[in-house]
Amino acid sequence: MAEPQRRSRATEAFYGRRKGKPLKGAQSEALIRRLPELKLDLDRPAPARLEGLWPRRFERLRLEIGFGGGEHLLHRAQESPETGFIGVEPFVNSMAKMLASLDALGLDNIRVHDDDATQLLDWLPDGCIDQIDLLYPDPWPKKKHWKRRFVSKVNLDRFARVLKSGGRFCFASDIDTYVNWTLAHIEDHPDFEWTANKAADWREPWSGWPGTRYEAKAIREGRTPCYLTFQRLG
Repeated sequence: MAEPQRRSRATEAFYGRRKGKPLKGAQSEALIRRLPELKLDLDRPAPARLEGLWPRRFERLRLEIGFGGGEHLLHRAQESPETGFIGVEPFVNSMAKMLASLDALGLDNIRVHDDDATQLLDWLPDGCIDQIDLLYPDPWPKKKHWKRRFVSKVNLDRFARVLKSGGRFCFASDIDTYVNWTLAHIEDHPDFEWTANKAADWREPWSGWPGTRYEAKAIREGRTPCYLTFQRLG
């Protein structure tokens, strides 16, 4: 019997590790207790108004794909309590770390998905999200693996469907080939435009940017981060 074909991350399947070292203490407890409470149930149809997923109404909804340890997600959730956040992170250890920190902060404006982001994007209703953040995604540096990069025609189609008119897609990377790859895909896509007017618009981080551990490592190693903002047309 032939081995099943592995699907591309750009279409369906997640590439990468799902779990690292065994969890201990507060992180293990937080994962067991909080994940079932905060995890979105994709087996049920998405509500027409996503605000119903939270205990209170929000002015804006924001999605972060691949939040890692959650530093940026938690910072933004604290900074903008009037915004509802959905965080996606398939890596168990990262999810556990974020949930343990969430417990300590007492935030009530975050929901999570612990699997492939494309599953969530296909579940969400049309025009429901104000902003999508994709920060330092796996660059898949080998050219033969570039097809696994999350930025792709099919995923930009997904972004365009779930973003509100005028909504933003924010992308950060320190890998030149991925930055150029993303700009090329945006240029070819009819539903997005790059908002930059001057060099500072992509060289300087967004307002309130807290930085990340990965970003700090990139700067130490001599790589220059790039911050791109794209707007949903229509």
